Amino acid sequence: MGVSDVVRYRVYELVVEIASASPESLGFCASSTILPQLLEELSAEDVLLRVTSIEMVTALAGSPHGRQYLAQQGVIDRISNLLVGADSDPLSGLYLPGLVKFFGNLAILDSPQQICERYPAFLQKVLHMAEGHETTMVGVGVDTLGVLGSNIEGKQVLQKTGSRFHNVLQRLGEHARSAPTDLRVRCLDAMASIMFLPPDQHTDDLLAMAESWFRSLCSRPLEMLRSIASQPFPELHCAALKVFTAIANQPWAQRMMVDSPGFVEYIVDRSVDPDKDSKDAKFELVKALINAKSTAQVFGNQHYLSLRAYHREGPYYVRAVSTVAVEGAE
Repeated sequence: MGVSDVVRYRVYELVVEIASASPESLGFCASSTILPQLLEELSAEDVLLRVTSIEMVTALAGSPHGRQYLAQQGVIDRISNLLVGADSDPLSGLYLPGLVKFFGNLAILDSPQQICERYPAFLQKVLHMAEGHETTMVGVGVDTLGVLGSNIEGKQVLQKTGSRFHNVLQRLGEHARSAPTDLRVRCLDAMASIMFLPPDQHTDDLLAMAESWFRSLCSRPLEMLRSIASQPFPELHCAALKVFTAIANQPWAQRMMVDSPGFVEYIVDRSVDPDKDSKDAKFELVKALINAKSTAQVFGNQHYLSLRAYHREGPYYVRAVSTVAVEGAE
């Protein structure tokens, strides 16, 4: 470990992998003093070393016994303090994404509500990052919101922030329209994660919440997403379709689709999906609609039969066109 920083961190990486294997392995690594030494590196003066240490600790937190050890050693509180103090550190931009990722992983592995209540600086920082203008930080904030909003408990945590989250969603809509392509895709993926409700969770409150969130994206969110889906970039096309798929089983979204001129025709039009990924994404949307209980009633018989036909024919169906031979034609 004394050879160089690179070798030292390779040893840390190995020890974290061993410690993650079992509580017994963790005990050996902790008593060897190597693991405690890694935890001390979280306070390193060298910011790049600190960044690497946070990544290692995040990997250790992937196991239940690893998270328990970090909590017992006060490491989670120390990382929370780093998050709080980041505002006054001009170099925090280098390690801040790692801190947010650490708490994001904790939230999804344990309990979003408990983590956000115990470490309120985490959620506030995520919202602040998503509202900002610095592309890297916006991306990290957006990704973390997608992780937090991927389950019902996380959605309820976001809902408790009130109008603040509606402002964040409006920024999300702005980023999806005008940011660089990579960030636009990440915003759309986060929207899909946040807006999706499992069929067995369709309570009136949750459905109303999802609809209010969707309407917060912009004045005409369905048309905005359809515009993105019409652009000649497969990654954007598929990401926008993924948002439609996420809300397809919710009655309010289905009514919005039916009320939007030409939208149902767009869904069953294969010619607007130029490549295999786009065709697969469109088929997932149709499948989500077919499987939803409210589709037949909301869409009406004619549209519902069109969806059933599309689903039956599959994503790559090509309608045969007969030609008539004319005598004397070459």
